[in-house]
Amino acid sequence: MVPHLKIRNACSNVPHVVFASLIAAVCVSVGFSGSAELDAGKCVVWGPGLSPAAVLPVRYFYIQSVDSEGRNISVSPGENRTLHTVKISSLEQQYVRVHVPAPLDRGDGSLLVRYRLYGSSSRGLKIEVLYQDRPVADSPYTLRGPVYHEYCVCPERDPRVWSSALQCPEQEPQIQQDFISFPSIDLQRLQQEVPQRFSRRGGLVHYSLINNQLHRRSLGQYTDFKMFSDEMLLSLARKVRLPDVEFYINVGDWPMENRKAGDKPGPVPIISWCGSTDTRDIILPTYDITHSCLEAMRGVTSDLLSVQGNTGPVWSDKTEKAFFRGRDSREERLRLVTMSKENPELLDAGITAYFFFRDREKDLGKAPLVGFFDFFKYKYQVNVDGTVAAYRFPYLMLGDSLVFKQDSPYYEHFYTHLEAGVHYIPVKRDLSDLLQKIRWAQKNDTKAEAIAKSGQSLVRDVLQPHRLYCYYYSVLQTYAARQSTRPAVHPDMELVPQPSDHSALCDCHRSPEEQKNEL
Repeated sequence: MVPHLKIRNACSNVPHVVFASLIAAVCVSVGFSGSAELDAGKCVVWGPGLSPAAVLPVRYFYIQSVDSEGRNISVSPGENRTLHTVKISSLEQQYVRVHVPAPLDRGDGSLLVRYRLYGSSSRGLKIEVLYQDRPVADSPYTLRGPVYHEYCVCPERDPRVWSSALQCPEQEPQIQQDFISFPSIDLQRLQQEVPQRFSRRGGLVHYSLINNQLHRRSLGQYTDFKMFSDEMLLSLARKVRLPDVEFYINVGDWPMENRKAGDKPGPVPIISWCGSTDTRDIILPTYDITHSCLEAMRGVTSDLLSVQGNTGPVWSDKTEKAFFRGRDSREERLRLVTMSKENPELLDAGITAYFFFRDREKDLGKAPLVGFFDFFKYKYQVNVDGTVAAYRFPYLMLGDSLVFKQDSPYYEHFYTHLEAGVHYIPVKRDLSDLLQKIRWAQKNDTKAEAIAKSGQSLVRDVLQPHRLYCYYYSVLQTYAARQSTRPAVHPDMELVPQPSDHSALCDCHRSPEEQKNEL
């Protein structure tokens, strides 16, 4: 176990207690916007990207600036941000490709540094933090190897070691709530009942994880989205030894199990990406944010990290209106457009694609697409359900705007951390109070900004990409502990192999004791 180290509360986004392996001092001698001068010895760097054991698709860490009196510098570095560079290289003699884009300015005096490995380094990495080509503070930082890349199949055999490296929380309130209905899970009952009840819904996949290998069978016609559950489960299995477990994932939009705990027969544990107040599904992070984290810096244009550096102008320079763009997947979205036409000084809303209400396009018109990062040119964002919960909500919360969230029976895995009126502004299901609350925000600008910042700060913490891995593992671990019968690979299942591309090959270094236990 790595010892804990207490540090000062240099800023609201730096944890009071972090693992010593994730902390380093950094010095960036640069004047930020305003009169504050950054003090070399008082700055803080933290994050899983400084731990060799925290294997992630994109590794990341943060740099927080502090002045000479120990006060957090809370303004953007502005033009000076471009003078910061981070160089990362392998300690191997052989070249290992590491992609390191420019640091992201989070607009509050902190920078977010990301890097993706395209090879593993048995000896480790050297991280150089530079300002105007000069080393800063204790740079270079050394991550002693082995340091594995995303596609290296080398699972940590002790989940406690893996969880410690990622600083996984001991409990997740949504997981505790979801499993209340399932004190015991009879896999034989599930095998008999689940296909009969749910396969006609068309979006169910039966998985078995045995000896850290993934097997599946598809139930129903519309299971193409299994590629998202496949990729995350395989990614997790590359990093940590998973419990033997057998389960069903719903890869469709709507949660499935509507029986209550007291019903006879009772509910069955279906795993879904979205929950509702009328169902008893076990919730995982949505396929959208999961895939965006796996493909960050290569296959997607926005993800949970990139949004943090693209939040638009500072609050005082944002347009003082509420904003919405989206397709016509719910009638309230059409109502937004009508409200926008009648109140253009309060709301800018448009439908970008018609599918469900094509007959309304003639009346409402079709709005041009707007890049997601441009949403944050506006002070207020309106979040309205789609077919279920709007999966843009976590990205909106990470921005620097105040989110007006429609009251909804649907929820994602992190909603239990949020409090209405503290982290976002709630609006009625029919949006009848939306205009009134926009007017309130315009008249109470300081309070509106404080709520926006509070929500952003919280979601920056609970939606860090490494926390998604923790959440997935915790669901599987909790589920496995409640199985009353032994999981199995069934004859009609197929093996889901790990990537076979030569770039995924790596040398997995384990201690002699680990190799002995494996045999």
